[in-house]
Amino acid sequence: MLELDLQVASVRPLPAEDDFRRWCELALRQRSADSELTIRLVDEEEGRELNRTWRHKDYPTNVLSFPAEVPEGLLDIPLLGDLVICVPVVEREAAEQDKAADAHWAHLVIHGCLHLLGYDHIEDAEAEEMESLERDLLAELGYPDPYDGDDLPEPGTMSEGR
Repeated sequence: MLELDLQVASVRPLPAEDDFRRWCELALRQRSADSELTIRLVDEEEGRELNRTWRHKDYPTNVLSFPAEVPEGLLDIPLLGDLVICVPVVEREAAEQDKAADAHWAHLVIHGCLHLLGYDHIEDAEAEEMESLERDLLAELGYPDPYDGDDLPEPGTMSEGR
C-alpha cells in the first residue's frame, strides 16, 4: 500500500491527487513492501533554492529526488523518500516539447519514483535501463514515448535532478 503525502506549495493548476497516486503506484509496483513518500509541488523560487542547496545548480529543475536514508534496523517504517517537482518547469517543458501536460507529469513522477528505488541515468547503461522502464510504464498508461522527438534531450540527460 502506498501512503502518499502530497504537499502543494504552488498556486498553479495541477493534476488530481488520484493521478499522482496512480503514477506512483505504477512506478513502485515492483516493490513488494508498503511505501511512504512525499511529493512537494513547488514554484520556481523554492525549486531554484532546493536545486542550489542540494545540487549547487542555480536554476529550478523539473524533479528532485531525495531517497530516505533511514539506518537499517533503527526504524521499522517503509519510508521511500521525497520528490520535489517544480510546477512551472513541468508546464514549460511540456509546452516546449509539444507534449500533453498529463503525459509529462506522469513521466516526471515515474522518473522521480524510479530514482527513489535506486535507478539512475548517469552512466549510459543505467540511463538505457531507466528510460526503457519509463517507456514501458508510460505505455501502460497510454502515453507516448517521452524520448521520441528531435527536440528532446539525448538519452541519459533527461533530468539532472536527483
